[in-house]
Amino acid sequence: MDLRYLLTLSRPRFWLYLAGPVLVGATYAATELSDLTTPVVLALAAYFLVPANLFLYGVNDVFDRDVDEHNPKKEEKEARYQGSRDVLVAVAASGVLGLGTFAVTPAVAWPWLAGFFALAVGYSAPPVRFKTTPLLDSASNGLYVLPGAAAYAALAGHHPPLLAVVGGWLWTMGMHTFSAIPDIQPDREAGIRTTATWLGEPRTYAYCVAVWTLAALSFALLDPRLLAVFAIYPVFCTWVASADVSVDRAYWWFPYLNGLAGMTLTLAGLWRLYG
Repeated sequence: MDLRYLLTLSRPRFWLYLAGPVLVGATYAATELSDLTTPVVLALAAYFLVPANLFLYGVNDVFDRDVDEHNPKKEEKEARYQGSRDVLVAVAASGVLGLGTFAVTPAVAWPWLAGFFALAVGYSAPPVRFKTTPLLDSASNGLYVLPGAAAYAALAGHHPPLLAVVGGWLWTMGMHTFSAIPDIQPDREAGIRTTATWLGEPRTYAYCVAVWTLAALSFALLDPRLLAVFAIYPVFCTWVASADVSVDRAYWWFPYLNGLAGMTLTLAGLWRLYG
């Protein structure tokens, strides 16, 4: 089995998109610093750092094999699935490993975990294949916030604040749809309908600004200080849309922007423990 290929398939640049919410969720559920090193938090962080990414993107690439023939990203920073049985085994094994997260977490976290796995498969795989239905492709990407909700619930013993889930869900919708802008032409050539292909580039920018603004407002209702973190996204999107900046280039800046936002949230949560 080509481990280098599997590493590329798991999208290392985006590992923190799943593992980061686990850390943030656990930080805000913790009542003392030692809570962050409990077995349940470490198990969730370990699974969502690599295996969950292999599962999520592996399912995507397997069912997008024909579509990815037209996508130039697969020739450079991502992998193009070639039909290897070993890859199928590895992706399936990472999914089976995910079932272990139910064994190490209390029942209150199970709906969030179940939602993640259902959407991770349903986004790419028939019969639902949300990624080929405008708006549903965007909405289904709330799956990225679910690991964080699961970690919060597992540690706190109750569900996370609704405003945090709504804000996080809207934020992921904006992230997904913005990332689909560079794929508009390849997706159209492949006959794939997405929110971005349906709206076209200018209106997709407007859509991203709208959902990111709603996300920022949701978080602001939870804590006004959070507005300073999440307001940067609609501002950034407006700048990209109006400036002479290639969206293909801007798309690869998001891991850094998201890492900075996640670090800010985590440090603020840690500061709360010492306050």
